[in-house]
Amino acid sequence: MMDNTGTWVAVGPAGAVGSIHRAPDGYQVELYGRRGRGGTYPSLESAKGAVHAALGPLADRPEFRAH
Repeated sequence: MMDNTGTWVAVGPAGAVGSIHRAPDGYQVELYGRRGRGGTYPSLESAKGAVHAALGPLADRPEFRAH
């Protein structure tokens, strides 16, 4: 199912950890508490995977809430 929003917030057990923003060239990842953007990805699913991977090997997958 395609979501028509332009921003998704990643929420983990400790609160918001990052966000994904639709961009003309893909999906831009922003990780809270880190400098710069986390990169641009070709699909929403790959951007979600990048956010999850950035949290570390033992982290639960965050919930992504469309805004």
